[in-house]
Amino acid sequence: MQKTLIAMSGGVDSSVAAHLLKQSQHDCVGAMMKLYTNDDLSPELASKTCCSLDDVEDARQVAASMDMPFYVFNFTDTFAETVMERFVEAYQHGQTPNPCIDCNRFLKFERFLHRATELDCTHIATGHYARIEPDTNGRYLLKTGIDTTKDQSYALYTMTQPQLSRTLLPLGGLTKEAVRKIADAQGFVNAKKRDSQDICFAPDGDYAGFIERYTGKKIAAGKFITQNGEIIGDHKGIIHYTIGQRKGLGISAPHPLFVLSMNPQENTVTLGKSEELFSNMLEAHDINLIPMDKLDTTLRVQAKIRYSHQVQPATLWQTGENSICVEFDTPQRAITPGQAVVIYDGDVVVGGGTISPTQQP
Repeated sequence: MQKTLIAMSGGVDSSVAAHLLKQSQHDCVGAMMKLYTNDDLSPELASKTCCSLDDVEDARQVAASMDMPFYVFNFTDTFAETVMERFVEAYQHGQTPNPCIDCNRFLKFERFLHRATELDCTHIATGHYARIEPDTNGRYLLKTGIDTTKDQSYALYTMTQPQLSRTLLPLGGLTKEAVRKIADAQGFVNAKKRDSQDICFAPDGDYAGFIERYTGKKIAAGKFITQNGEIIGDHKGIIHYTIGQRKGLGISAPHPLFVLSMNPQENTVTLGKSEELFSNMLEAHDINLIPMDKLDTTLRVQAKIRYSHQVQPATLWQTGENSICVEFDTPQRAITPGQAVVIYDGDVVVGGGTISPTQQP
């Protein structure tokens, strides 16, 4: 019997993933990763995050209902080092990171998988809406989830071949509606629980406030400038802004102004018109390719530059051992350094990387 360690968050998705594997005669062990201490949050904010005491109790009850062993792993130190510190550093360098991708990369499919090995588990499982399938050449492919409204393959593009070979994603072929029905039929305590959608260490959305509390220092104010270098106002510190932002600038102008770019060395934020936000090319670094080790030629692909972005036709080529270039058929709005560009060939994830700060609108 295959022994599988299931990452249980206390939510409905991971609970149903555990149920489906249990039904498939897996020897299942449930575990929650304690990543961040948020026990002092208000009930409203705590409900938007993960790792709360209620989440632990929900996961424990679901595991008990299936007669599964259940553990809580304290990974707070690893989370702080590989997710929170990277988040802070990126913002301080004028970039907009995606901490959920780092959490998957360094916690769920690295630290958690290592713990599974220690527990003699051959596989791990999560409640992500994506699919893993073997290829004809012996590699493993990552594919989009059947439910396009819930597909989470974008956040999984960093998965390596060893990780893919040992990971099960039971929900990849299901819709969210079907998952809710299964949870309700099983009488799970979290069957109607809302999904957590906010960053666990900043559930109020005040990223700048979190960064200043985390670093213990006030981020220096600076100047708003135009693309010609003309000073047009004062900004509160570059951590308060992201590419494409319009609200909260506090600048009067005859036409709407948007954040075009940030220069952390000069501590300036460049503003301009909406049409100046469009570009058809980007470079990305820290790449991961899934169906192949490297690209020997250009590929016609589809690419998305943020989680909520619709895939767009583009041409892809590799520019270095750890870098790629993507040229879109039509200009894309607000290509943002620090975000991930993820590449698709139909429903197959080709790979992706972190958008480099060299690309200016």
